Amino acid sequence: MAQNNSLLQLRGITKVFSKGTVDEVIALNNISLDIYPQDYVTIIGSNGAGKTTMLNIVAGVFPPERGGKITVNGVDITGLSEYKHAAYIGRMYQDPGIGTAGKLTIEENLALAVLRGQPRTLRRAKNRHLREQFCTALALLGLGLENRLSTPVSTLSSGQRQALALVMATISNPALLLLDEHTANLDPRTAQNVLELTDMIIERERITTLMVTHNMELALRYGNRLLMMHRGRVVVDIGREDKENLTVKDLVTAFERAAGEQLVDESILLSRSME
Repeated sequence: MAQNNSLLQLRGITKVFSKGTVDEVIALNNISLDIYPQDYVTIIGSNGAGKTTMLNIVAGVFPPERGGKITVNGVDITGLSEYKHAAYIGRMYQDPGIGTAGKLTIEENLALAVLRGQPRTLRRAKNRHLREQFCTALALLGLGLENRLSTPVSTLSSGQRQALALVMATISNPALLLLDEHTANLDPRTAQNVLELTDMIIERERITTLMVTHNMELALRYGNRLLMMHRGRVVVDIGREDKENLTVKDLVTAFERAAGEQLVDESILLSRSME
């Protein structure tokens, strides 16, 4: 039954790749899910579980199979283009090069981010008021980027660039923030810094968030809700009260009970130290 107060509703979401061929893959299998305002949901699962595919569906990268429905704040966005989905959604990727434009300056990147989902012209976005907004947002990072607005983004370190991507994804106050393993390509210390910045901004701006990770410890440490996916389905859904005292071993047990099979993916069983 649909929840009237959910921010994001997924109903009957299925996605099949290479349909009708010998390579056919059911990436998502009839997922129905409610995400509520200010939920900070971590999503864990093996390669091929459907995590990124689900984010891509929500972001409008491709549509679900016929009959699936995506609603944000009561608005059906299922049939909208990716460009129009961007008016509702901010997103970060594994690769900082995807979320930022290296040939443009910090200010120009932020100007584009402000116009997400709208007709894009840099001249329209660049003015004194917006520069002040950019500086305020960048100052929160504590990296000094607010003093480097004219710096080409290609000259930034990976951590600085991903921190900028975080500001870009959130500066226009999206209804929903999607984080697709956004620290996976960073060294442990930089990844920890970006995660702390992410946590700070999500809490400060009260942004409803879906964060995909391969790391069970991170999935347990961050957020107020945890989903575990397997073979295109959500097999575990754990809320704040049950999540707070959960261990990796508990999570493995919950998965094996729900999925009816052992968890054998070593990449998510082995937790990488973030210190």
